[in-house]
Amino acid sequence: MTDGDHLALPLLVPDDTPGLGGVRVALERADAVDGLGTDIAATLAWAVDVARPTSVAATWELLASVAARDVAAARVLEPHLDALTILSEAAASGFALDLDTIGTWGVFAAEGPGTRLEARHDAGTWTLHGTKPWCSLAADLDRALVTAWVDDERRQLFALDLRDAAVTAHQGPWHARGLDRVVSAPIDVEGAPAVPVGDAGWYLRRPGFAHGGVGVAACWWGGAAPLRVALADAATGDSADQVSRVHLGRADTALWAARAVLVETARVFDAGGSASEGLRAARARTVVADAVETTISEAAHALGPLPLVADEAHARRVADLQVYVRQHHGARDLAKIGGDVARGGGAW
Repeated sequence: MTDGDHLALPLLVPDDTPGLGGVRVALERADAVDGLGTDIAATLAWAVDVARPTSVAATWELLASVAARDVAAARVLEPHLDALTILSEAAASGFALDLDTIGTWGVFAAEGPGTRLEARHDAGTWTLHGTKPWCSLAADLDRALVTAWVDDERRQLFALDLRDAAVTAHQGPWHARGLDRVVSAPIDVEGAPAVPVGDAGWYLRRPGFAHGGVGVAACWWGGAAPLRVALADAATGDSADQVSRVHLGRADTALWAARAVLVETARVFDAGGSASEGLRAARARTVVADAVETTISEAAHALGPLPLVADEAHARRVADLQVYVRQHHGARDLAKIGGDVARGGGAW
């Protein structure tokens, strides 16, 4: 797969999936962006123009197809779309929101040792105080949805204007080789006003929390799909042998299985979900993460070092994927899945 070539749409979901027309428009515009994924300002400007798909399946198709073009571009688009979806869910749940949604958005919900962001309520106004880690592109975005502690045990979601003078975005530490332009560093907040989005705990309770988590996995899957193309090219070359076909076979079956899981999960979520959406999402993310890591490994062994040092697009794709898929919690997620199943909540 050479620079400028793209996998056929639809990449992930069936061709009759509602909403694919809007996905095609978004991808056509993406293909016209000079520096998609490498020029953050240009990529964000494109993301603002992307109409939010109306179904889970169409959203994941868009994310996977963007990642097949450029992993970092999908990493930029995914939280922006997720934030707009969360705001729509909050409004649909009856929460009054007096917000300007114009511009670029992020979602900052991670926690880290030694840092804490607190929300204080005084005279009808909420303000945020402290430090929030892992705030991707905070220096480049207009606004973000941010979780903050409202007491010792509960967190609540707030909309924060990142351009407020009380918000300081760090430039690092960020020594990444993958996703090097998508800086994920702390922000310091010293009394910036914020707008509550839902009540305490709503962010984690809402059905869309599971949907968003698998949307990230759709990005991983789409980012790995071109590596399968590279493996197929190698397996049909003049020097191809059985070993090269074994590498291709392993990657192909892993990605095929992950695709089936994503399609089925999207179907269930679009149909109204189930009582075990969180478990279903965790299973799907685990299957996809394993498939992506298998594909990266098979590509490394089959193709050797040459594309990693001589093919800029390939080398950047692998480096970006290796950082991005680390958002998966690996053994900890498996332990949680096992715990849910052991407690009797693991019906298929």
